[in-house]
Amino acid sequence: MNPTEHQKNLNRKYSYWHWRTLIILIIGYALFYFVRKNFSIAMPALEEELGITKTKLGLFLTINGVIYGISRFANGVLCDRIRNKKLMMALGLLLSAVVNIIIAFIPSVNVFFNVLDGEGKATMGFIYLLGSLWLINGWLQGMGYPPCSSLMAYWVKPSELATKQSIWNASHSIGAGLLALMIGAILGHYGNAAWQWCFWLPAILAIFGAALIFFGLKNSPEQVGLPPVEQLEAPSEEKAPVEEESPELSARIYKRCLRDLVFRNPIIWILSIADFFVYIIRFTILDWGSSILVQFKGMDISLAASVVGAMEIFGGILGMLTAGWITDKFFKGCAHRTSAVCILMASLCLLAFWLSPKDSVFLTIVTIVLSAFFIYGPQALLCIACTNHATRRAAASANGICGLFSYLSPIVSGLVFGAITEKTGSWDMVFLLSVIFGLVGTVILAFIWKKPANGYDKLERIVAECKAECDENQVICKK
Repeated sequence: MNPTEHQKNLNRKYSYWHWRTLIILIIGYALFYFVRKNFSIAMPALEEELGITKTKLGLFLTINGVIYGISRFANGVLCDRIRNKKLMMALGLLLSAVVNIIIAFIPSVNVFFNVLDGEGKATMGFIYLLGSLWLINGWLQGMGYPPCSSLMAYWVKPSELATKQSIWNASHSIGAGLLALMIGAILGHYGNAAWQWCFWLPAILAIFGAALIFFGLKNSPEQVGLPPVEQLEAPSEEKAPVEEESPELSARIYKRCLRDLVFRNPIIWILSIADFFVYIIRFTILDWGSSILVQFKGMDISLAASVVGAMEIFGGILGMLTAGWITDKFFKGCAHRTSAVCILMASLCLLAFWLSPKDSVFLTIVTIVLSAFFIYGPQALLCIACTNHATRRAAASANGICGLFSYLSPIVSGLVFGAITEKTGSWDMVFLLSVIFGLVGTVILAFIWKKPANGYDKLERIVAECKAECDENQVICKK
């Protein structure tokens, strides 16, 4: 076979596997949302049917978010160290499904433990059990994102990562949107008494998703006879033959990458701090959106729910896809530059939403949807930037740090903003602080505006130095 034909076959095989990987990761991570966001959507039913207060439900969500962030960091470091990344993702989804099934069965243990009172309402035993299980679920959910970010770094060329990972990032909105429709149909048809099916049905679907992940994915191109993606991207004359690394060399490279490309890399820390501010705006719009539209803008609750849906579909999915395309097309893969522009625009749109006349429904809808459109771009891109700068060798670890900062934000967007609103009886301070946080995030990213798109040049130097050190040690041992 001539070299040209061989290259065409290689490209066709790569195209098949990298799209297969991307599609399975989208389905798999959307199903993580099925057994994670179902609690939030089912909260009104839990409150009415079981008598669990908003304060307790909100506390579950906040602590769950913090534990999820810590889990993303810890599992991110672990994911870069292990070879079987798909197993981590499949196991996390499977165990999360099991936790959801156990939650649905809590009322069934009332014959052994008093989890329900005489009126069928939740006792403190029920609340402690539910809260503990949901906190465990927060940790298990942290096993989903790290394998996704790592596998995409292994399967997608660096120059295409912003576009492709933005496509994958739509799994957030796909999962949340489909779940909302499913739970809405369950509770709408059977009433709040059917709250257990809000946990059973998503869990059953998640079990099938875990099987799809385990049997449908491969951990790296090398497993199907393909070279690493960075070699596929390089001109043919620059390609070096793929050499199998010894365990000693692999461990040495991993430790150096973790040190130099992640923990001692100021770019990773700047991206992570900026993501903290991005998530404050994101969660303010997402979690408080309906309340703001009803209480601040005087909108009907049914219309407010439709607007929140439009924020997810038009703001979320289109915002992420557009930002990814712009990054690869105009910013040459520099996701941090697109993110800076998007955060600034999101802040200005949120300011316009705040100051727009309350009787103008059109301006209200346009400005809040545009706020979501612009904030969902950096929500995806900052993780992509971490992946590119940490390279495929340490992508999950870098995203773990970024995720940790992201999910500390509910402390501000949830507890602090909720307390401010309750104390002042107004949303004005929440809007002011959100806009300020957005501007701070923009300024932080401006410090790395001129930095390159990725860290693969650094990775080449690290690999070369580690190989030289291993060769030197072998020579010394022979002597």
